[in-house]
Amino acid sequence: MKEDLDKKLTELVGRLQQERDELKVRAHLLKAELREEWDEVESKWDHIEPRLEHLAKDTKDSAEDIGAAVSQVGEEIAHAYRRIRDALK
Repeated sequence: MKEDLDKKLTELVGRLQQERDELKVRAHLLKAELREEWDEVESKWDHIEPRLEHLAKDTKDSAEDIGAAVSQVGEEIAHAYRRIRDALK
């Protein structure tokens, strides 16, 4: 179970990092409202990234609860990245 969670989290982080890196290159093109959304998403990313790295070492919480919470935040970030990317097209 922990191995599955670790694999899913690694894949999620990898996808988010790639999307983030691609958008950072184009961030200077963002309009004011997208810039605000970008800043909000960056704040979420800055908050969750260290927790994801620590997650593999944390055994106090159940893997299922942690996985669900991280997946939800990760999907919120991914959705925001998609909205920003689509607005830049």
